[in-house]
Amino acid sequence: MTMTRSLLALLCALAPLTLAAQTIYKCTDAGGGVLISNSRLNKNCQAIVSEEQNSVPAPRAPAARASANPTPAGFPRVQEDTQKARDSDRRHILEQELAGEQRKLDQARKELSDQEAVRGTIGGAERTAPYRDRVAQHERNLQAIQKELSNLR
Repeated sequence: MTMTRSLLALLCALAPLTLAAQTIYKCTDAGGGVLISNSRLNKNCQAIVSEEQNSVPAPRAPAARASANPTPAGFPRVQEDTQKARDSDRRHILEQELAGEQRKLDQARKELSDQEAVRGTIGGAERTAPYRDRVAQHERNLQAIQKELSNLR
């Protein structure tokens, strides 16, 4: 029992040292005594830890995005004025969608307020739930379009 405790205490004491060592050996001498070491003392030593303990990789240097995916030499390129025209068209389309979605939101809010104005009927909350859902959907659509517009150059 004391031998097990001694071995456990020795392992605990050597645990911080295993970060530097690559291989830890458990050696048994002629009298049956056990010794833990980072070097092989005799032929009765067995490797108990034989892997590198520094398992945390070093942080990578941030790579430039352009160098990570280089454009092939024969890849077609869009001229700058063509790309600007495309971006302008996209902005115009998104602005039209934004205006249309704003109109739909205003209409959905009006319908919701009309439904909420009708009182005294049973199931008012159930009746207005689809109208609330429509308002929430149009609000999410507006946020998505605004995000797309903010991502344009």
